Amino acid sequence: MTIRNIPSTSNPEGIPLLSVPNHPNWLTFAGDLCLPNDSLRVISYINTHIFSLQFSLQKDVINHRDILLAFFFNNNSIFWVMNIYSDSSHTALKYLKNAEVNISNLLIMTGDFNIRDNIWDSSFPHHSSFSDDLMIIANSFNLELLFPTNCVPTRYLDSDTRSNSVIDLMFLWSRLTEINTYSIHPDLRLSSDHASLSVTIAIEEENINLFKSSIAKNSKEAKNLIKDVSVAIKNINISDLSDHSKIEEVTNSLASRIEFAWKTNTKRVWIIKHSKSWWNNNCNRALNKYRTTRNLENWKVFKSTVKSTKRIFFDDKIQEITNKKHGPWELMN
Repeated sequence: MTIRNIPSTSNPEGIPLLSVPNHPNWLTFAGDLCLPNDSLRVISYINTHIFSLQFSLQKDVINHRDILLAFFFNNNSIFWVMNIYSDSSHTALKYLKNAEVNISNLLIMTGDFNIRDNIWDSSFPHHSSFSDDLMIIANSFNLELLFPTNCVPTRYLDSDTRSNSVIDLMFLWSRLTEINTYSIHPDLRLSSDHASLSVTIAIEEENINLFKSSIAKNSKEAKNLIKDVSVAIKNINISDLSDHSKIEEVTNSLASRIEFAWKTNTKRVWIIKHSKSWWNNNCNRALNKYRTTRNLENWKVFKSTVKSTKRIFFDDKIQEITNKKHGPWELMN
């Protein structure tokens, strides 16, 4: 698209600068040109708020100007997303059909497929053989075709002789189709002849199991720890410290005894990051309402309920700790 006009020696009004729009809150992902005279026809934007999931392109799996394959990490697993533009010759579909691509955990496949079919467009009376190829490709990736919450066209034409159509589609991992918030937004297309598509996918929070070892101040365990450490220090042979060859042996022995004394006298408590102990009946009711209606607004209500419930729960926990007279001193391992 034209970003702005730039100075030119041949045109006093300047020449158009053709590029993709950029924004500081979004990171641009694009592939490499396969041929010198090629032009990329697919691009993806990743919001900086979720870039901690370590998004990355995987060009050694698919390197095609009409296909953009990216992956991210969550809970020590890799998940993939695929953005496709299939031209009138269906170049991208032919490539995927003939290529031996082995991808597990492909979360979503979406794009402009340039296929009119009565499967997803009730105003179109015919079936296309290219739809069969598309479905075969989707099944090979364990994907299912999503149907939007609002059945409206995705491509809009200015010509009165040709009708608007549905050619932009979305496929989702079959294990996630029960959470379908896929919508078409013709009001957001601005100068484009294609409508925006959106879907809300809940990404599971990463669980990191930690443990803490603690000893309460002035407790019996604290006194025993000090006693055991003192005994370990007294048992050091001072003469060994003058022998450079034995210094490492002595220090390692002392460290082992102190570590043993700590483990003997402390209590270990497991901590699960993002614990769901805050979940309550309000969360259940909001989630059940969304599952019943599949309404986007009810999904937003559910997310808001979860956020406020967590905030109240952890505020109460902080207040509970603050009100204690004597807090434990802890060591995080």
